[in-house]
Amino acid sequence: MSWSVKVRQVLVTAVVALVLTVPAATRAGAASVSATSGRLHASFTYSGHFPEAKNARLVISDNGVVLYDHLVYSKWCGYRCWPLDLTTRSTVLHTVRLQATATPSVVLGLYSGGAHCCSIEQVFSLDPTTKTFTKIEYDFGDPGVQVVARGPGGSSVFLSADSSFAYAFTDYAASGMPIEILSVSHGHFLDITRSYPNLIARDAAMWMRTFRSLASSHYQDTVGLAAAWAADEDLLGHYATVNTFLANQAAAGHLNSALSPEEPSGHRFVLALQTFLRRHGYVK
Repeated sequence: MSWSVKVRQVLVTAVVALVLTVPAATRAGAASVSATSGRLHASFTYSGHFPEAKNARLVISDNGVVLYDHLVYSKWCGYRCWPLDLTTRSTVLHTVRLQATATPSVVLGLYSGGAHCCSIEQVFSLDPTTKTFTKIEYDFGDPGVQVVARGPGGSSVFLSADSSFAYAFTDYAASGMPIEILSVSHGHFLDITRSYPNLIARDAAMWMRTFRSLASSHYQDTVGLAAAWAADEDLLGHYATVNTFLANQAAAGHLNSALSPEEPSGHRFVLALQTFLRRHGYVK
């Protein structure tokens, strides 16, 4: 099984994994997590009961000098954000290079709570001139996120999936969400998914295999899978391939939704999907 498919399996079950795999010792009482890279050291402490933290605090020091010491706050969950620890291989706190030539930054993962929400990443970057840290944050929504060293020069990027596809054409369980990769540059999160065509192609192949596997069940509730595949292929510029495949599958009656007849399906689904993909920047 390829690396990207393994990661996708983690992402699409993020909420379930959060509830089931957070160690019991971190789900109640007080806890502390730390991360170090060279001169940079960060520590995150919190107390409370899952899924609401209390007195969550982040302290960052450079060469032993504390430059940041504040309660953790997010516009999506206030002061009650729970640490985001989706799998036993993940960590809530990172000290990583987000650009090949930049100094390390601190990345803190938070969980806002809710049945299908939300994975939040906060990035704290040092301004060497003022010796202060600035914070930016991004809501990755339902799919979850992993910080992985896949960028230029071994820099880290944020590997996730596009949560705008959730519920777009069918229910959440049957919704496919295409791969999404973000980087941080000059104080902003940037979508750089198109820079990773090999990972996009692997993701598309995974969605197609899943779509084909439903042949034995007469292609019940397939529109979510077809949408994710089409998005990946559009990112690769395979517009003609997407249009031909969707037309053929609609004619064969293979594009179905478990939702009410008023929801897009078949030819109506294809039109709705094409509009959706243009609106969300998949078609240039």
